[in-house]
Amino acid sequence: MRKRCWHLLRRIVNRREALIGLNLIGSIGTARLKRLLEIFVCPQEILASSADALTRVSGIGHAIASKITSLKEEGIAAEIKLAKERGLSILTYEDEGYPLNLKNIFDPPIVLYVKGQIRDDDSRSIAVVGSRRASCYGLTSAERLSGELARLGITVISGMARGIDTFAHKGALKAGGRTLAVMGSGFAHLYPAENKKLAEEISHAGAVISEFPLTALPLKQNFPRRNRLISGLAKGVVVVEAARNSGALITADFALEQGREVFALPGAIDSSLSYGTNELIKQGSRLVTSVNDIIEELFGSLLGEQFAPRPLRQCAQEKQMLSKEESFLYNLISDTPLEMDEIIEKSHMDIATAAGVLLRLEIKNLVQQLPGKQFVRG
Repeated sequence: MRKRCWHLLRRIVNRREALIGLNLIGSIGTARLKRLLEIFVCPQEILASSADALTRVSGIGHAIASKITSLKEEGIAAEIKLAKERGLSILTYEDEGYPLNLKNIFDPPIVLYVKGQIRDDDSRSIAVVGSRRASCYGLTSAERLSGELARLGITVISGMARGIDTFAHKGALKAGGRTLAVMGSGFAHLYPAENKKLAEEISHAGAVISEFPLTALPLKQNFPRRNRLISGLAKGVVVVEAARNSGALITADFALEQGREVFALPGAIDSSLSYGTNELIKQGSRLVTSVNDIIEELFGSLLGEQFAPRPLRQCAQEKQMLSKEESFLYNLISDTPLEMDEIIEKSHMDIATAAGVLLRLEIKNLVQQLPGKQFVRG
């Protein structure tokens, strides 16, 4: 009976909509879909087939077959409508705008939900990743390195997680460059919630991306899947700081499987937060001490005047409009984190005055506060 409904279904649901529908069944994946398409004429026929016919395909068990036969056209239409209401575009892996770097990996996602815009020149990109629990050294290194990459016209890719990922995105944004964020949840459950404003900023200077249906929760098992997209979108992966079991090391493993170059920043030998990056270097990953190490390895043809660093959007005029106290603290603070006690001691200001001046500098994006009441230049 279901088989006889195929021609009717084909008129109601087009090929692209059928792919979006199949993506709602999270356990299918591209590999299983390819096997299904070897047997069935098109995605619409897959949706119209019986459970018995589906389970004859290798890798399609009764659970997946049941989900396919239970999928309704109304569910597909509701997903498309919700995406439109949220200002999202949906790309299938057959669409022209689907990222070429990602299309060439072993298991590209069937569908990408996109807030913002993925451009062709985003293929010239580097992923900057690391631990959620990071040191000041890791955070400032991620921000500085990402800013330098962005000023050279290279798109910075990361996962919008707390810690290193957040500072990688912020570094690219402050430099006026492009950045792509890959989520491990659907857009209805943006994670972490405190990065909602950052996600909005990224969508105006690049894109926020997810392969998960809109209402998918940020489940633990989603993030390794997400990591393969971070590495798949990029030409190479830089691991800034990673403990022994950091998810950033999973991204590095995916990068190697996908034929990407892996880079790592060295850390203190007695720091547990740098155990993973130091191990990567021992295993042959390229040691990074400056952005030139990455450029020379992957983008040697880009070196030249046309890729000279662009100035930060921060205007020199804004710095000239500082008060005497603001100017003094701005010159006191550098790229090396400085604790509040040190600032008070060196400036001879009382804590209330120093806090007020620092707040004004933060508002002007000239100074940034790090965890532990430490401050660096913005």
